[in-house]
Amino acid sequence: MFMTIYLILAILFIVAVLLQQKNASLGSMMGGGGDEIVATRRGADSFLHMASIFLSVLLIIGGLLVMYKPDLLA
Repeated sequence: MFMTIYLILAILFIVAVLLQQKNASLGSMMGGGGDEIVATRRGADSFLHMASIFLSVLLIIGGLLVMYKPDLLA
């Protein structure tokens, strides 16, 4: 049961990170695209940002639980 929940959390975390689009252009990776305006997060962008933080914390806690209590996997 624990591994199923952990796998679902991992998939949700991957989806939340991939859906974020801030500085997603290829030119910004090499320093190009300097004309972009940095704005505050609003709406779905804010939700995805907070969801990715929350899911990452849950994944870290789950990993630590498995490390110190391996009997959760059985």
